[in-house]
Amino acid sequence: MQKILIEGGHLLNGNVQVHGAKNSAVALLPAALLADSHVAIEGLPNISDVYDLGDLLEEIGGHVNWDGRTVHIDPANIVSMPLPNGKVKKLRASYYFMGAMLGKFNQAVIGLPGGCHLGPRPIDQHIKGFEALGATVTNEQGAIYLRANELRGARIYLDVVSVGATINIMLAAVKAKGKTIIENAAKEPEIIDVATLLTNMGAKIKGVGTDVIRIEGVPSLNGCQHVIIPDRIEAGTYAITAAAQGDEVIIDNVISQHLEPVLAKLREMGVRIDEGDERLLIAPKKPLNSVDVKTLVYPGFPTDLQQPFTTLLTKANNTGVVTDTIYSARLKHIDELRRMNASIKVEGGSAIVSGPTQLEGARVTASDLRAGASLVIAGLMAKGVTEISGIEHIDRGYEQLTEKLNSLGANVWREEMNEQEIEQFQNS
Repeated sequence: MQKILIEGGHLLNGNVQVHGAKNSAVALLPAALLADSHVAIEGLPNISDVYDLGDLLEEIGGHVNWDGRTVHIDPANIVSMPLPNGKVKKLRASYYFMGAMLGKFNQAVIGLPGGCHLGPRPIDQHIKGFEALGATVTNEQGAIYLRANELRGARIYLDVVSVGATINIMLAAVKAKGKTIIENAAKEPEIIDVATLLTNMGAKIKGVGTDVIRIEGVPSLNGCQHVIIPDRIEAGTYAITAAAQGDEVIIDNVISQHLEPVLAKLREMGVRIDEGDERLLIAPKKPLNSVDVKTLVYPGFPTDLQQPFTTLLTKANNTGVVTDTIYSARLKHIDELRRMNASIKVEGGSAIVSGPTQLEGARVTASDLRAGASLVIAGLMAKGVTEISGIEHIDRGYEQLTEKLNSLGANVWREEMNEQEIEQFQNS
């Protein structure tokens, strides 16, 4: 096991490149098994979640070949094999195999998904959609069993806006007989990306990006070539990092429209942002002004950037309130920031951040992926050296993080944890 160490206080300058969207990739790979022939997906991020999903495809008979950032998937020999344990429990996105395998085989056995612990994240809306399409869904010995004689199109209203449910129902419905209508659907760019792949494979999908998606089932899907969209969360993380500790930082491979609520809040704080052709220039002014942030479903402020933004607010004048309406339990990073001298109170699902405060290096632990990003930003801002354990969470979503930060002028490195540190981490 490794830890990340950061010597804080170094000003960041230069260019950083954003890679393919993690939240697209983890759905695109399961979606590829719906095809009858070769699928190539270009621009995938080099992160552990992507490789774990590739391994799952191989477990069920897919041939997966990596060519740099392009993955080639031959689904011809994929079989309806149960995936009850193993890598399924390592990441939440493994639940996309439910919709994909149900759509292809009319049956699936998938273990309950893992991933970051962010409080209750039920899959009831996924199950509601599968049942509406004609599947019987049962929970047997810790795995979800989905069975159908055949899938038929249906009208499905999601009680809550859910990215996962929208994609999963879409995967199951593209080969169902008749028309499926998903109402109150999520609108995230990643959903559009998955729908683009499916459309290139021959699916008939309309309305993606609105709250009503219409799908006309087709009997078969062909292979295709697809280029993934840039990762808006990675881009937003670097924009927040540049606002916190940058002079002038250019972020390349960005679709700025995907980041409008984040960029608006940064400008409100006093950060200069110049938008170019698929690039952003971030140049913070001093001092920064505090703002209030409330996470909402897309196109609102993304919950995945709430934790990094909370860290940024420790540098701003006055008091800012951060409220997460998506995952109210996504505040586990607060205690770690307090170890670093942050002045933050938690009231209900909100964090009240008073600033500015000088953060100080400390030993902290990343409880989940985006909490890890928030602690990295804190380490860059802090006086002294910060040690971050639990970095396997960070590696699930950020490619070459230490290398990218060092290229901007940071001093970040990794070290192996000793036995005592590993024991302390496992017992924490």
